[in-house]
Amino acid sequence: MQTKEKRKLRNRIKIKKNSKRNRMSVFKSNKYIYVQIIDDNTGKTIASASSLEKEVKSEKKIKFSIEEKIGNLIAKRSIEKGVKKVVFDKGSYAYHGKVKALAESARKSGLDF
Repeated sequence: MQTKEKRKLRNRIKIKKNSKRNRMSVFKSNKYIYVQIIDDNTGKTIASASSLEKEVKSEKKIKFSIEEKIGNLIAKRSIEKGVKKVVFDKGSYAYHGKVKALAESARKSGLDF
């Protein structure tokens, strides 16, 4: 198993073992970023947002503006569904740059983690 996969699994096991909250999972490719709020008890996605959506895609690409918009969207959608407290699952990514911008904008918009 590669180092990235080990780090991802280690983080996910810690999150699932210690928390009863829903999980806010982040996936980042070279072009796009995706975020989901997942209920691990039922295995279902409660809310999601990505950089492929029309309202985000049309925005100009200024430094971290897309990630901040996605953070606002996921916070708004999850609060509409009644989920205000989540645990942040950054996967194998460092809490730096795009991942950090997304998390901070979700916190500012009302999510608690």
